[in-house]
Amino acid sequence: MTSFTNKNVLNLLRNLPRLSISNLRNNDGAVKKNKRGRAQHGGDKHGHGNKGSKARQNFMRPGYETGNTPFYMKFPREQYYRDHHVKRQYPPLSLATLQQMIDMNRIDITKPIDLSVLCNTGLYNIKPEDKHFGVNLIDEGADNFKAKINIEVQWTSESTIAAIERNGGVITTSFFDVNSLFILINPKKFFQRGEAIPRRMIPPEDAILYYSSAANRGYLADPEKISWERFVLAQKYGYKLPKIEDDPDYDMLVSRKDQRQIFYGLEPGWVVNLKDKVILKPTDPQLKEFYRS
Repeated sequence: MTSFTNKNVLNLLRNLPRLSISNLRNNDGAVKKNKRGRAQHGGDKHGHGNKGSKARQNFMRPGYETGNTPFYMKFPREQYYRDHHVKRQYPPLSLATLQQMIDMNRIDITKPIDLSVLCNTGLYNIKPEDKHFGVNLIDEGADNFKAKINIEVQWTSESTIAAIERNGGVITTSFFDVNSLFILINPKKFFQRGEAIPRRMIPPEDAILYYSSAANRGYLADPEKISWERFVLAQKYGYKLPKIEDDPDYDMLVSRKDQRQIFYGLEPGWVVNLKDKVILKPTDPQLKEFYRS
């Protein structure tokens, strides 16, 4: 009996793995982990409350005043940026840059200048998809501006108007809707589509007063009031107002677009065929009445 048991024990030891680090371990309960447990694994919140920012970080959020009413909530809100994403933007163009374009022969001053001419220079561009509604002509470089031009812009200031009219020029502020702006900045792309030139839309309610003001040289203002405002501005800035009637470029200086017109010399309803180099005009009486301003 004893010999049989010894043989079994020896066979068992012979088949067991050798003693190594991999099969050594401590007795149960001999080592205690110094680790804070969470939830059912042990421990309380340890002074960090129940959820929230205090339990997840070791600092308070900015503006939190330990339960008191925050300072920024004790006063009424001033909405500085209300409706900022829908406001019309006018990328600036300085008189110095405009004079540089003229000196480089990028612009022909013997013809009226509009947004299409400015974008065609390659030195200025707008993006109607980013709420750009035209050019804002600013007075930077007004002392060195010497050109006599007839320019159409969408926004400007009083000092800029004085700088242009001092040299015998003419400036007009006019509004273009988004569809008209896309046509103006890339006329070739529009003409290749073979569509009729649309009518320009009238300004919205919040822009009617600006484009109807003679002081702003709005295209909806009374021409007689504009003549008076030209004289008043010359008296204010102390320069002698040149007489446009005696100027040899009188026809160029007095040329203006119609209130519904987009291009100089092209009326609404006309179709420009670039391939055949012809202009197609409507003959139907209803179409003529529709496109008439």
